[in-house]
Amino acid sequence: MKIREIALKLEIPKSTVHEIVYDTLGYRKVSARWVPKMLSEDHKLQRVEISQRLLQRCQQDNGDEDTTHIGVGPGGDFQANNNLFDNLITVMKLGKLTQQWLQRYGWEILPHPVHSPDLAVAPSDFHLFGPLKRHLGGMAFETEDDLISELRNWFDNLDVDFFRVGINSLLSRGQKCTDLHGDYVEK
Repeated sequence: MKIREIALKLEIPKSTVHEIVYDTLGYRKVSARWVPKMLSEDHKLQRVEISQRLLQRCQQDNGDEDTTHIGVGPGGDFQANNNLFDNLITVMKLGKLTQQWLQRYGWEILPHPVHSPDLAVAPSDFHLFGPLKRHLGGMAFETEDDLISELRNWFDNLDVDFFRVGINSLLSRGQKCTDLHGDYVEK
């Protein structure tokens, strides 16, 4: 919710809402979410360690900070030519069936630091869903098959650079977190 929206809802000046949110509560906007301003030293250390692990892993897998190619193989099995994308899935959001599916294909699940919406480990969280939501905005579908068809069409028309930008953005966030000694990475 934006400062302006809060002010309208509560019928108070924007300056008052701003003062309460920023000064009194000590919150600031990070990665389109309001988060507590103060991270504990343990949280900062965890954020740096996980960011460094991700950066090291990406360099080990690829020799550089580039993306990987993923596709659907014969029989509909999901395949990847290395496991960079495989490592970018957060355990926080995974149900039991999903975890079993990931184990079946030998995909590693990286940890996600607490209180860290700015370090969403899955590029889909910060890079894919926004553009997809904008693309689908205002559309109506008669059937589930119509929706699936539109999704396939959208994904088929994405350029490989779209995914490269998402991965590089994640790596950039990890590097910034490390450089900031675990403090929040602002947009």
